[in-house]
Amino acid sequence: MRRFVRSHATELALLAVIAVICVFLSFATDRFFTLGNAFDLLNTSSVNIIFAVGLLVVLIAGGIDISFAVAASVVQYLTATVLGWIGGGNWIVGFIIAGVLGVALGCINALLIHGFRIISIVATISTFNIFFGLLMFFTGGVSIYNLPDWLTTRVVLFEREMADGTWAEITLPVLIMAICVFATWALITRTTTGRQLYAFGDNPEGARRFGINIGAMQFIAFGWLGLMAGIAGLVQAHYAQEVVPNALYGRELDVLAAVVLGGARLGGGKGSVLGCILGVLLVSITQNGLNLMGVSPFAFKMIVGAIILAAITLSNTSIERLLPFLKSRRVPS
Repeated sequence: MRRFVRSHATELALLAVIAVICVFLSFATDRFFTLGNAFDLLNTSSVNIIFAVGLLVVLIAGGIDISFAVAASVVQYLTATVLGWIGGGNWIVGFIIAGVLGVALGCINALLIHGFRIISIVATISTFNIFFGLLMFFTGGVSIYNLPDWLTTRVVLFEREMADGTWAEITLPVLIMAICVFATWALITRTTTGRQLYAFGDNPEGARRFGINIGAMQFIAFGWLGLMAGIAGLVQAHYAQEVVPNALYGRELDVLAAVVLGGARLGGGKGSVLGCILGVLLVSITQNGLNLMGVSPFAFKMIVGAIILAAITLSNTSIERLLPFLKSRRVPS
């Protein structure tokens, strides 16, 4: 039992915090603890969770990327444009186009980092500005509203009528998010590549000496995040039923805060899909609760900043130091 608690301490702590916040919000507002609000929270969190599991792979590999949200905006716009050229397409064609474009943008980051030996945060700050600048320059900030019917038609997976006449619904983005979560979990826990990513992030020099292809690890990690960003961009277009060039701008810090809060270590070699999801849900629940309470959205940005600061401060602190009762008792000599 003690071993289980020690190995899942972050996830258990997040569950406890989420439970406390939910109890507080259920008393603070009568709209929070409803099935409709819970489903809405899940639907609106889907894009961020897709982003988060992609970013998790990069963090495990010891990198950091803040350009993924802007990359998703670029992919979203390019995919909508290409779909217009080919006459509409369908979901399969849309995912192929978005996935290929996303992987390509992710590989640009990997090329800069591995090929030119640029620190990942510096490289992605550069591509963040380059991608967004090019997008706004060529589009003029003009949105795309004429999207294919299959992309704008809402797909309801489950619905239930509430007592007040409203409907609680789970929509297609939740299914796509679940597939992305499962695929990422399988990649990092059930494949040799996943074990190599952990090893590379934990000890790059040791991984190199062991024969792990460092370049391949960089391209796989950033390519995977690019793939998730492309999918998330298409899902966002489906959810919003339009393509707005700057719609995803600014989400990178929210997602980064959530993933690091979920236990991913900024130094690499640590992180879990469950912790990542719980981190996103904690941030989303906090934002949702503040909105329902009528608190200014600027307060949420302040909270996200505090979360990032706390997560960075604690990321290299062992859980045994934070929870002394988990330490193994030494037998006196």
